[in-house]
Amino acid sequence: MSHTAQQLIQWGRDVVDIENSALEQLHKHIDSSDFVQACELCLKTKGKVIVMGMGKSGHIGNKIAATLASTGTPAFFVHPGEAAHGDLGMLSDKDLVIAISNSGEAHEIQTLMPVIKRMGLSLIAITGRPESSLAQLADVHLSIAVGEEACPLGLAPTTSTTATLVLGDALAVALLQARGFTADDFALSHPGGSLGRKLLLKVSDIMHKGDALPTVSPQHTIAEALLEISAKGLGMTAVVDDNQVLLGLFTDGDLRRVIDAGVDLRESRIDQVMTANCVTLEQDVLAAEALKIMEQHNINGILLVDAEKRPVGALNMLDLVRAGVL
Repeated sequence: MSHTAQQLIQWGRDVVDIENSALEQLHKHIDSSDFVQACELCLKTKGKVIVMGMGKSGHIGNKIAATLASTGTPAFFVHPGEAAHGDLGMLSDKDLVIAISNSGEAHEIQTLMPVIKRMGLSLIAITGRPESSLAQLADVHLSIAVGEEACPLGLAPTTSTTATLVLGDALAVALLQARGFTADDFALSHPGGSLGRKLLLKVSDIMHKGDALPTVSPQHTIAEALLEISAKGLGMTAVVDDNQVLLGLFTDGDLRRVIDAGVDLRESRIDQVMTANCVTLEQDVLAAEALKIMEQHNINGILLVDAEKRPVGALNMLDLVRAGVL
């Protein structure tokens, strides 16, 4: 079959248009009391949310379960076929079941209904047919009814699976907000990879401290301060008094400015050219927050201080890159 580039583009656009129209309809379904009831059922469940679905509904259900689990609602996916052969033992009498079937008549799910009902579990059905068997058995029915599938044959689940996925996201996010779920809570279930580093890593975990922290006294010359900057390799040095309280900061950028101004590097004291009111942070701040503040102030390095304004550490953009925060 021959085709043109414009035909391929149009076919793709047709899919987007059809699915956009379905999502507008889904918006109306969410406005109903059924969505509120489904959220309330999830919130009062003392066990886990068990998501089930066959075929494409199963793939979408797996993702919905994963999204729920990572946003504060304990959940996992159980394959209906495997459930009928032993995996139903994963369920407890404190759990809630979300069963997904566009037709509402999936045989594998229907087979499980007598056991689920005997266990006294609450059931949320997600179907495209409110008159279906599954919808009628459910405590709450959430509609994913769509005008048409994007598949021109009307056979491959396309629009219906998109609607199901979006409905699942809507449910998960509504529950997240109802629970007061925070970024810190989210980080606890995502400790690995860059996401975990951004959400859990604190500046104290990556800062240079002790002998690696560059410091000079206010009476030191600029040239002497440059030796400290070079030795510690952070492109800056803190200027502290005899009690180690921070007086100011001198950076590579400051050096360029004093050179342009013709300042004598060997004779001029560092306290004459330092930045007195420099930006600082406390060491318990998240590394991601430190990055945000550094970008806002357009600086490449920052000092970490204690409650008495004594420098306890320092870091720069390179440290954030190495830590995977940037």
